[in-house]
Amino acid sequence: MDGNSSALNKGLRESPGAIHKDPDMVIFGFWVFMMSDLIFFGVVFAIYITMIGATAGGPGPRELFDFGSLFAQTMLLLTSSLTVGIATITMKHQRSQGSFLFWVVVTLLFGLGFLTLELLDFSEMAAKGGIPQRSGYLSAFFGLVPLHGLHVSFGCLWMLVMIAQVLTVGMTDLVKLRFLRLALFWHFLDLIWIGIFSVVYFGGWVYG
Repeated sequence: MDGNSSALNKGLRESPGAIHKDPDMVIFGFWVFMMSDLIFFGVVFAIYITMIGATAGGPGPRELFDFGSLFAQTMLLLTSSLTVGIATITMKHQRSQGSFLFWVVVTLLFGLGFLTLELLDFSEMAAKGGIPQRSGYLSAFFGLVPLHGLHVSFGCLWMLVMIAQVLTVGMTDLVKLRFLRLALFWHFLDLIWIGIFSVVYFGGWVYG
């Protein structure tokens, strides 16, 4: 992403119509935002780890988790990271607006598919008694995993806004800079999901 960022930043500086005079500062500010978000996730991860085993006689990871669905969610999200990367490359090499929008829409569909499966999992967990009020473990679980889902929902909404902007104003420098931040945000969510799958689901299943 650093190479893509540098190339885009160079283009923004050279463009007489560029709105942001210092795109490096804009990207740096967004990195600061994501690092603060990462710290917040780290705190919630720590709370979850301390609560593993605190099921208070209620259902635990082995009774609640569906690893078939989790594998499908992981594949959807990781593939969406690839497609958002292709969209970024398409934007960088000045390919057609239609090609760029195609990859953004594909990424959006993968994100919506992930959210659908995750909500179905939550519904099945609730049917088995896995609700936040049942135990400290489930409270910690629902404090972490839906937080990531909320971020994915925000990312999907952001994509819809980007699609609307491209269709109305075209691929302007400002739109490109906004999409670059969206791509960084989406990759960040994939990294958080890898942590959730490893620590929350797999770790919970092993140690719960």
